[in-house]
Amino acid sequence: MSTIARRPHAVRTLLAAALLALGVGCAAPGELRDHGAAAAVTPPPARLALWPDRAAAPSPEPGPARVAQPTPLPVPDMSVAEQDVTSVDVRTLLAKDPEVGLEERRALDPCEGCEIRNAEYRDLTGDGRPELLVVVGLVSADVLHVYTVSDDRLLSILRVQLLKRFGAEMVGIDLWLYEPTTVQSRTSRRFSWDGTRLVLAEQKVEGIGPMPDTSAVWVVGSYRVPTVEDYAVTAVPRPEAPSVRQPTSSAPGSGAGAPAPQPYSIRPVTPTAVPTAAPTARPPARPEAKP
Repeated sequence: MSTIARRPHAVRTLLAAALLALGVGCAAPGELRDHGAAAAVTPPPARLALWPDRAAAPSPEPGPARVAQPTPLPVPDMSVAEQDVTSVDVRTLLAKDPEVGLEERRALDPCEGCEIRNAEYRDLTGDGRPELLVVVGLVSADVLHVYTVSDDRLLSILRVQLLKRFGAEMVGIDLWLYEPTTVQSRTSRRFSWDGTRLVLAEQKVEGIGPMPDTSAVWVVGSYRVPTVEDYAVTAVPRPEAPSVRQPTSSAPGSGAGAPAPQPYSIRPVTPTAVPTAAPTARPPARPEAKP
């Protein structure tokens, strides 16, 4: 007797598995298929208010409506051949633009600390044609100018003064400008096309540097003001701060000086102001009686 005849149950199991695989693999497009149990769905975290009995800060309200600005006027005596903005001479354009300030005009001639950056050409209006971006570098600031072509004339659609070392980039057709406001932060502004000119659409302040060191203890007058670190409990004592010598004051009529207040050292203390010892004043000596 063959091996297959001895194991009819095994043969039936194999045939059933083959038919099942054949049926699944040959299912017509659009038919329902069983892919097993669905994965568990995790709901998004819910907001949980802390101290709900306290009045919360109100949501920000929209600011006043943007004041409509006049339509930009063409730069006098400037025309663009075949609407090709890349053919425009940048220095000639800046010299004829009435929106260019007097200090910027000085930068058109060679001067110390001045520069005219190479022009950039990017589509900022969404019409598929590039605009002209040029920066006039001054000693203490930079000025960005953006021009677009209308018919065969040049229109100034943005002029903004920026801090030195500013950054710029394009996101889609929006222009982002980044200024180093402080060592630890920068201001970001987004300008968008409104059909007439580039307008400020978004502004935010971002932290980009390390947090300032708060471990110092400041001495104001005769009182030591504890900092946040003084509230922490630690088993390791902090080293003593170097003593600061203070001048001694002489009492009237006496050659010896009064003891000066002793400086406090940096060590964990309770958050209370600790006054220094007041100086001891000696009474003035009486004059000797004449004979």
